[in-house]
Amino acid sequence: MTDTPLLSARGVTLAFGPKVIQHDLSFDVRRGSIFAVMGGSGCGKSTVLKAMVGLLRPTAGSIRVEQEDYWAAPESRRTEIGRRFGVLFQSGALWSALTVGENVALPLRMFTRLNDAAIARMVRLKLSLVGMEHALDQLPSELSGGMRKRAGLARALAMDPDVLFFDEPSAGLDPITSSRLDDLILNLRDGLGATIVIVSHELPSLFAIADDGVFLDAETKTAIAHGSPASLRDTSPIPQVEAFMRRERPEALTDGKHPPS
Repeated sequence: MTDTPLLSARGVTLAFGPKVIQHDLSFDVRRGSIFAVMGGSGCGKSTVLKAMVGLLRPTAGSIRVEQEDYWAAPESRRTEIGRRFGVLFQSGALWSALTVGENVALPLRMFTRLNDAAIARMVRLKLSLVGMEHALDQLPSELSGGMRKRAGLARALAMDPDVLFFDEPSAGLDPITSSRLDDLILNLRDGLGATIVIVSHELPSLFAIADDGVFLDAETKTAIAHGSPASLRDTSPIPQVEAFMRRERPEALTDGKHPPS
């Protein structure tokens, strides 16, 4: 990893009309890291992700990709930068009328000049990376929730992105399937050198995979802590952060500072 951030936010404010979701956000995402956007429900985690992937323009501040101001660039340049991103939305966001293979092929058909044979090879490669090659001809409706997430991830990998964004990847998954997805995310980081941004409030996953992050607060509508999930759990002096990060560790609540649950 280098000292120059791959992604950065500086003084970012996000709002829908007069309603401010988050304000004055500043953070860096280092190349090769797994960066977590953390916080309780309703704090604006997914809204921050939308701004980072180019779906929501900030009302103030800048989002930079290797020091280039994404939202200050012309639309054609933003489209070019956006092709360096792969996004796995919470539901997988697969087209229901297309097979898994056709879903993965879609960005390759839209944004490359590869012929059908080359696309077919790429599709099989991406599906093999996530252990889903056997589902090539299946429809999304024939897949389990975890398999749909993997198929969506294969599509997110189609264009060999520099950055992978995950919106609540463990949502709706049982603990075993969630753990396998965590292992897959780690393998993508370690094997492909991908930089990963993950939006989640699932503590087991956050502790298992994230090495840096930012904690968003719903009340103050800004980031109140920065660091890895484990360091925030163990050392944060901020009550809101401590309460959130320790909520699945009951033994930590019997240290004299909190009543046992």
